[in-house]
Amino acid sequence: MEELNEQIEQRHKTLEELRKAGIEPFGGPYEVTHYASEIMNRYGETSKEVLDATPVTATVAGRIVAMRDFGKAAFAHIQDSSAKIQVYFRKDILGEKYGIVKKLDIGDIVGITGKLFRTRTNELTLEVDDFTLLTKSLRPLPEKWHGLKDIETRYRQRYVDLIVNPEARKAFEKRRIIIRAMRDFFDSRGFVEVETPMMHQIPGGATARPFKTHHNALGIDLYLRIAPELYLKRLLVGGYERVYEINKNFRNEGISTKHNPEFTMLEFYMAYKDYFFLMAFTEELMTTIAMKATGSLEVQYGDTLINLTPPWPRIPMYEAMKSRGVPEEIFSDAGYAKEWARKEGLDIETGASHGKIIDEIFKEKVEPELVQPTFIIDYPVELSPLAKKKKDQPKLVERFELFIASREIANAFSELNDPMDQRERFFRQVEARQQGDEEAQWMDEDFVRALEYGMPPAAGEGIGIDRLTMLLTNSLSIRDVILFPQLKPEQ
Repeated sequence: MEELNEQIEQRHKTLEELRKAGIEPFGGPYEVTHYASEIMNRYGETSKEVLDATPVTATVAGRIVAMRDFGKAAFAHIQDSSAKIQVYFRKDILGEKYGIVKKLDIGDIVGITGKLFRTRTNELTLEVDDFTLLTKSLRPLPEKWHGLKDIETRYRQRYVDLIVNPEARKAFEKRRIIIRAMRDFFDSRGFVEVETPMMHQIPGGATARPFKTHHNALGIDLYLRIAPELYLKRLLVGGYERVYEINKNFRNEGISTKHNPEFTMLEFYMAYKDYFFLMAFTEELMTTIAMKATGSLEVQYGDTLINLTPPWPRIPMYEAMKSRGVPEEIFSDAGYAKEWARKEGLDIETGASHGKIIDEIFKEKVEPELVQPTFIIDYPVELSPLAKKKKDQPKLVERFELFIASREIANAFSELNDPMDQRERFFRQVEARQQGDEEAQWMDEDFVRALEYGMPPAAGEGIGIDRLTMLLTNSLSIRDVILFPQLKPEQ
């Protein structure tokens, strides 16, 4: 820490020296003609002879990430948003201005104009004719041979992580490709992208604990949304037949390598379809995204090779649980289910519903085994208050969850459009809340009213973009794919 303070102090001294010399250390606009990647792509194979015969002049701007001083000359690597390029400062070319080179530090941002040439080691390099200090860096970057390896610091100081860890930048570039591929997929199939409220008077559309805030002008409490579902289905009532939204959801729950309370979700709804259609549709969507993001349907995740080639298995929830030794009585006797779960070491809340207990057992006994893509289908009604019942098995609903790499990636169902059934389901959720289930859904009379106007038969699905990005970038923590994950306050 003492060494760091000394370096910072020295940079402040250099800052004052520059100002006394009439040099503004925090400059203004700068006209860039080339990006580093553009230069490397266009001239990477150009020979020394051609560059000497036909000089190429370029102006670049970026951060100094390496520097070697040889007295009357210096080499540096400049990194812009696209790549790195080597530059060469010479005293006999720059004259008195070369003295400023001596005051440059790793981390400084500079603008450089020069001619391309090849060094004795044949590296494409920009020989500096002129340069401008654009921003003086007052803190040193981590040493290149140590890097920024402390995980907490990487997430808290993401700006430094992005400078020194190229892999971090690649993950976020791939995330951008994934989201663009999603939009292209839905736009080309007649969907309309919409935006729905982020603050709700009644949090709904999922079983989750909400964040609470207060609206001063209206004088009412509001909740950050836990899902856009009920608003998107209102749009089906209003005449939209295919809608989707990519936006943030907020759930006041634990933080782990799989969970972040603020997360990005894709939700979409299609009139006149059911969950059977959505399974094939989801296979097509996921494989399209994977090919655009990785160029393959085989994805390395940790030590496992995930094969995304469809079709994927479709296994009823009860069958998946029974095949892993869960007693059949679990599904019919709530008291037995709770007792069995606690004997197995599961932490079951006092007011947990029968469906919630089944879900906790599933997460413990089945979910870790679902490594390759698998649809788990046909969930209990208690777990799915917004899904349509199966006609031949009214205790179950037409729902599936897609699991890949032992975690839920997507959740979908045939939508319940019977307003009387929906009201009754909401009442059961209210009872569950009164018994202590803080994640149970609230009564939403306006949504029931919307259903009374008539919502067409429909299917809908939610896909966690953060978790999908984890899979396609081989990132083992959700924090590696969120630019600024939520952390405890810095001490």
